[in-house]
Amino acid sequence: MADRIQAIRGMNDVLPQDSANWRRLENVFANCLSRYAYQEIRFPIVESTQLFKRTIGEVTDIVEKEMYTFTDLNGDSLTLRPEGTAGCLRACLEHGLLHNQQQKLWYLGPMFRHEKPQKGRYRQFHQLGVEALGMDGVAIELELISMCRRIWRELGIEQSLRLQINTIGELSERQDFRARLVAFLTPLASQLDADSQRRLTRNPLRILDSKNPEVQALLRDAPSLFDSLSDASREKFNALCQGLDAMGIAYDINPLLVRGLDYYGHTVFEWVTDQLGSQATVCAGGRYDVLVEQLGGNATPAIGFAMGVERLLLLMETLGATLNEAPVPSFFLVAVSDEARQQALLIAEELRDANPNWQVITNTAGGSFKSQFKKADKSGADYALILGDDELQQNKVSVKNLRRDEEQVTIFRQQLSACLKGYLGE
Repeated sequence: MADRIQAIRGMNDVLPQDSANWRRLENVFANCLSRYAYQEIRFPIVESTQLFKRTIGEVTDIVEKEMYTFTDLNGDSLTLRPEGTAGCLRACLEHGLLHNQQQKLWYLGPMFRHEKPQKGRYRQFHQLGVEALGMDGVAIELELISMCRRIWRELGIEQSLRLQINTIGELSERQDFRARLVAFLTPLASQLDADSQRRLTRNPLRILDSKNPEVQALLRDAPSLFDSLSDASREKFNALCQGLDAMGIAYDINPLLVRGLDYYGHTVFEWVTDQLGSQATVCAGGRYDVLVEQLGGNATPAIGFAMGVERLLLLMETLGATLNEAPVPSFFLVAVSDEARQQALLIAEELRDANPNWQVITNTAGGSFKSQFKKADKSGADYALILGDDELQQNKVSVKNLRRDEEQVTIFRQQLSACLKGYLGE
């Protein structure tokens, strides 16, 4: 017997018993974003490798160590998308969506990073991404953050998430801070872990994001990015804080929050929880006003965020939060013969025409009455619709409630849909 092929490590199957929760979560996303007038965009999973090198930055962990990159048959270097913003902007520029226009967009789908798999962090993971393009000022920042809060409320997890915010200012301000941070850390280099030592010469601001508690202890006495900010940058950040206060959104200012991608500037934020151990960040985003220009477009203010689907589902499971859909009436057709099964298929189509919200299950495998009723009960259906020899001869269908002790009734087939609606109070 040949060895069974298994899923690649860190790339998980979503089984039928779990897919309903995914669909419910996705419906919450779509409904909420529609209420804010954001439109869905879909773009390829595979992009030119150069797209991510130019946008994310070549001295980031993602580009250096985590991207799934390969050479295709034409000799082109291609990469499975590790994040969504770059592909979204590439699509907008390619199709002229930013020419004298503002865009409010969202997308949902898989991303890929070659990281060490652990609970809440996978090599194929799914993200909801939201991008607001062409809008400057604090109002759009407040809209995105309040949108996140509304999603948390819809999911029943608002009390377990806390907003962290920071500003990383203009590029020139970050460069000034970088020089001061390197001067502070260089004498302490021997006390840094290997990743931080490497970042010290290549991307020192990423050291602030280190999860190593010993590195974090060293950073307590480090210079502050706030000291490098101009008055204009501080005023922008103060306006954000004042807006959040006015909207009643609680937040913490985290001076070590810098985000892991090179294209961010000014406002950055994360929603974090203490319920998932080391995987504390559930949603993250910020402003990236320089990115469109880096991709060959005109200077365009922009801000966005992404939230991890797997991590949200894990948090909801941890908290016991559930997404309950309205109950869908369901019917299981029990048919005793080949002729009855043929008629059952026709009846099932008639019922689906009568009400698209009804779930109609046909038994196409045959079997005895007893075995079919076991299947009907196991399916979770509310009613069994029975086609036996007598029903076929009389052009009738028997209806049995599988969840309550009610008398079985027999109905003429032409009246079946109307009678079922009456039973259900429709």
